[in-house]
Amino acid sequence: MRYALSLAGLLAALLGLSLAISAAEVTSPTVSPPGATALAEKQPELTPEEKAEKVTRKACKAKICDIIATRDPAGEDISCDITKTWREEDIAKMLGDKIEWPWGKAVCQSKLELPRAPLANSEPEYEIVMPQQKVRCTLAEKEKGEPYVVEVTMSPKVKFKDSKATEATVNWGPASAPLLIYPLIYAGAGLDNSTNVLGPEVVRLVNGFITKKCAELKAELSTGKAN
Repeated sequence: MRYALSLAGLLAALLGLSLAISAAEVTSPTVSPPGATALAEKQPELTPEEKAEKVTRKACKAKICDIIATRDPAGEDISCDITKTWREEDIAKMLGDKIEWPWGKAVCQSKLELPRAPLANSEPEYEIVMPQQKVRCTLAEKEKGEPYVVEVTMSPKVKFKDSKATEATVNWGPASAPLLIYPLIYAGAGLDNSTNVLGPEVVRLVNGFITKKCAELKAELSTGKAN
């Protein structure tokens, strides 16, 4: 059971990366864990690699926020190479004391592809159907050993009404992983496809991004604040 719960946290992390809305360096899957406020107040020093990742993600998010703000359908679609390093201690805090994370850090990569037209939609009600996204995560062993490589695909759908997300599904597709953990990936994705456990989380993340995070990013860019 604890590994199934750990997988749910991993799927939430993959989801956040694929949607390019991991705006905070630590993002809770569903609830804020104890000590979240203190964690936010004292962030650890980023490595050069993590700083470069953050700059790339910010550039991608700026493109998305600009389309949402202007509703201009003319221009290029969104295409971003995104990398996110999740430190072991951050994942553990995300999952809380009752869920054990069996690996070390996770480095996730994705090619985010988003058509421009749906993002620029100004109708009262509409749906964004993302093309299939692939996320590749390297999970480090806590002890010495070769890391696990996990690849998952998903085709999220999000319904909007009055400029807010109201419903969503992740729609997990084919996945690949080492034999020892593939059954967990398969079971977790199948469970979410049948019960839509992560649907409300998608709605929360999307609404948080298009309102608060886009506003914060706009303010930061307008003042020229350094990363």
